[in-house]
Amino acid sequence: MSEQEQQSKDGGFVLPPPNDAPATNTDASTNTNPGVAVPVTMNLGQSDTSSRDLLIGGGILVVLLVAFFFVRGSYANMLVRKRVPPGKANAAGWWLFIFLSSLSTGVILAAVNPVKFLAPLTIAPLGAVAVVALILMLVSGRR
Repeated sequence: MSEQEQQSKDGGFVLPPPNDAPATNTDASTNTNPGVAVPVTMNLGQSDTSSRDLLIGGGILVVLLVAFFFVRGSYANMLVRKRVPPGKANAAGWWLFIFLSSLSTGVILAAVNPVKFLAPLTIAPLGAVAVVALILMLVSGRR
């Protein structure tokens, strides 16, 4: 059966014959032999994170943690001025710190490598900690 007959029988789609020799040319635009299929490999789902990206993300996180520490103290002092007992105000300040820290950690991890760190096993615990800390901050900041 010729190739023309097979094309009309199969609706015009014909797979190229297998090639036993490995292809040395991986660029499809410079393929000189149009009858030979060129294998193309794509790396889906895995993204390499350089140490430079992780270092920049870690530096940003440290700066944010220092800022959140000062925000914690200011929030606790504001609650004390509103006649909340100092123990409850201090606890609410620490819960605010934990909330902001977990939220910023998730955002930085997502920015550094979204393919790797936006997985549910990474984001779900950080989100759960943030929600629990937010609820506890609001509850403990009451009079």
